[in-house]
Amino acid sequence: MVSAVERLAQNINLGAFGKATDLKKRIWFTLGALVVYRFGTYVPIPGVDPGVLAELFRTQGGGLLGMFDMFAGGALGRMSVFAMNIMPYISSAIIMQLMTAVVPHLEALKKEGESGRKKINQYTRYGTVMLATVQAYGLAVGVEGMRGPTGGAVGDPGFFFRFTTVVTIVGGTMFLMWLGEQITARGVGNGISLIIFAGIVANLPSAFASTLELGRTGALGAGFILFLLIMSVGVVTAVVFMERAQRRILVQYPKRQQGSRMYGGESSHLPLKLNTSGVIPPIFASSLLLLPTTIAGFGQGQGPDWLNQIVALLGLGQPLHMLLYVSMIVFFCFFYTAIVFNPEETADNLRKYGGFIPGIRPGKNTAVYLDHVLTRLTVVGAAYLSVVCLIPEILIYHYSVPFYFGGTSLLIVVSVTMDTVAQIQSHLLAHQYEGLIRKSKLRGRRG
Repeated sequence: MVSAVERLAQNINLGAFGKATDLKKRIWFTLGALVVYRFGTYVPIPGVDPGVLAELFRTQGGGLLGMFDMFAGGALGRMSVFAMNIMPYISSAIIMQLMTAVVPHLEALKKEGESGRKKINQYTRYGTVMLATVQAYGLAVGVEGMRGPTGGAVGDPGFFFRFTTVVTIVGGTMFLMWLGEQITARGVGNGISLIIFAGIVANLPSAFASTLELGRTGALGAGFILFLLIMSVGVVTAVVFMERAQRRILVQYPKRQQGSRMYGGESSHLPLKLNTSGVIPPIFASSLLLLPTTIAGFGQGQGPDWLNQIVALLGLGQPLHMLLYVSMIVFFCFFYTAIVFNPEETADNLRKYGGFIPGIRPGKNTAVYLDHVLTRLTVVGAAYLSVVCLIPEILIYHYSVPFYFGGTSLLIVVSVTMDTVAQIQSHLLAHQYEGLIRKSKLRGRRG
């Protein structure tokens, strides 16, 4: 059966794609939805001076604002209706996922199946509204305090500006949440991930152009730019290899006899990914480390001396920053992996269905073995994430390489691309199976 599936997957070609009308509709719907998203990133919020914002992002582009502007596809720098992008929804989903491990009620909902999942999704939406409201208000207050050489960023600050800004940004975030869900249901790939992917990819040409401009002005040498391109290709190759890497644990099912026939005796594999936590650790680590730098940047260095010293030590490229960055990535790798994979629950499910790992007794011993294997995999995965994210950080600080060549952005782009391609292949595979089934039915009727 497996070999037949592999042979069928190898035979997937452009001809099969041309016949898969449902897949083409899904792809066109996805592209249309992403075009709507990109159009919304250029619709500005009333009352904001774009010139002052552009100047601020030129001076504070390497901090937390620069990172979130990268995820928002430039919408934050333009203060558009999609300024917060889909980040409040992602934060709410992560918080809800963490709470399901510590709140008994949510844990019970998770085990209820489809009905429980719908309730958790509803709670996630409520959390998105609350987070987006708080963040939008903070953003509105922060924009009111921004001042450039030509004056303030807001022409008429006050309650009305804050209210309209909060309503507009929260509405934009909820629209993106709905749009992402529509892409997932009616398009190809994960809609939320594709929205972030589109924002990063849309700004890659300008980042590449700015890098070439640095080479033209002599700030970067031609050899270094060539090295940067080769390194980017190498990082992408490493990400593809490591994201696809997994440890496949053999699971055996015993034979049983019912009447005169034997059932069971099959074997399968339990796949454990090398990087179970995905891109969550770098995003969390970057956000926490860049937060004090960004807050101090709003104060123009006029805060207390102790705060300025901490900001200087935590600056990009500083040894303390690198050490804390790696430490946080490692911590969140283990923490998030422990949340999303429960060895005891997996061992109980294997025992419930009669499965066992050869040489390991079912139950507690299986859970200990799975935890041991997962810990070793997480060590390798954390080291891989640390290297991929640390090298670009050094280049960004020492050579002013654009933020979009950072490890986090490359991780997101490669991961989303791999996931989308895999879903397209699964659609083509299902289409070819349907064709084979229809042919077999026609032959049966003729026979």
